[in-house]
Amino acid sequence: MGSATISLGSGKLSLLSIERRLSPNFGPRKGGVLPSLIVLHYTAMPDAQAAVERLIDPAHEVSAHYLLDQSGGAVQLVPEAQRAWHAGAGAWGDCTDINSASIGIELCNAGDHAFPAAQIQALKSLLKEVMQRWGIAAQAVIGHSDMAPGRKQDPGRWFEWQDLAKDGLAVYRGAPQRHQLPFFEAAERFGYRRPEGANSEQTLLETFRQRFRPKATGPLGEDDLKILSDLAQTYPAAKAF
Repeated sequence: MGSATISLGSGKLSLLSIERRLSPNFGPRKGGVLPSLIVLHYTAMPDAQAAVERLIDPAHEVSAHYLLDQSGGAVQLVPEAQRAWHAGAGAWGDCTDINSASIGIELCNAGDHAFPAAQIQALKSLLKEVMQRWGIAAQAVIGHSDMAPGRKQDPGRWFEWQDLAKDGLAVYRGAPQRHQLPFFEAAERFGYRRPEGANSEQTLLETFRQRFRPKATGPLGEDDLKILSDLAQTYPAAKAF
C-alpha cells in the first residue's frame, strides 16, 4: 500500500497521487473488450474508509477501479485492464455488460450534499488520464443511474455534470437541432434503455432530469424534449463505443 504515480501512454506521469489497495473482487473483461465507458458512482456510505473496506471485502463481491474521498485522495482498487464489479444489471446503448466495458469510479458522498471542490478536481485529473489512456469520448462518461434507470440514483442531483462538460469530460447539452424527436426515441438514441413497467416514462424522465435538469419537477415538458433530442442527435450512443 502507498501512493504512486500512473504512467500515461505518452510517457507522462500523473499529477494525481494514488494509493493502491487492491480488491480481490475482479476478473477478466469478457470477450477481451477494452474499456469504452466510464461510470460514476457515489458510495452512500459513512466515510471513505468504510467504502474501501466494503470494496475490498470478498464477502460483498463488489468493487470499483477507483475511489475518491472528499479531500481529493484517490485509491485504486482494481487495475484498469481488469473487470471490476461496480455496475450490476443495466445497459447503455447496445452494451449490456457494463462491467466488461467500463471503468468504475466511486465518489465518497451520501448523495444528499454537494461534492467538495477538491474531490471534483481530483476526479477531473483522473478522468483526463483515463479517457486519454483508453480513447474514451466525453459522451461515454455516464452515471450509474444512466445505465440503470429506476434502480440506481447515483451520482445524483447534487453532482455537477455541467462542470465536467465545460472541461470536455462529459456532455451536458447537445448542438441545437431543427428536428425534435419523441421522448423515448431520443432517450434510446442517446443511450438510455426504456425501463419496464407502467411508469416507464416517469422513471426515465426522473433519471434524465437527475443529470440534465436537476431542479426540474412536474410532467414531461418541452424543455425536457428539446434538451434530450439535441443530446440524442449530437451524441448518439453508437458513436460512444
